[in-house]
Amino acid sequence: MPSPSTPVATPGTIEHTSTGSSNETEARVVVYNCDCHTYQQVIHIFCTTIPGMTPAKAFELAYKIDHEGQAVVFTGEWKEAEAIAKKIAEAGLRVAVQ
Repeated sequence: MPSPSTPVATPGTIEHTSTGSSNETEARVVVYNCDCHTYQQVIHIFCTTIPGMTPAKAFELAYKIDHEGQAVVFTGEWKEAEAIAKKIAEAGLRVAVQ
């Protein structure tokens, strides 16, 4: 233990702040249940609007939306998320970017 007269180094604090306004901020595309589309329609919409989407994954997401009321269908760069959400909305699904 240092003696009372021995100086002790105090660690500095590094603070990182972000406003979340950058185009590089991660965003989520959330689709909500609307009871107005069939599973086949939702699967088709997801497969044609979301990069890398497979029919099996699209079915899982459609099922989750149907039973839980919503699901995150895409996570990625904000600008891309907005573009995907726009296409999904144009297809008639309720969608939001968070």
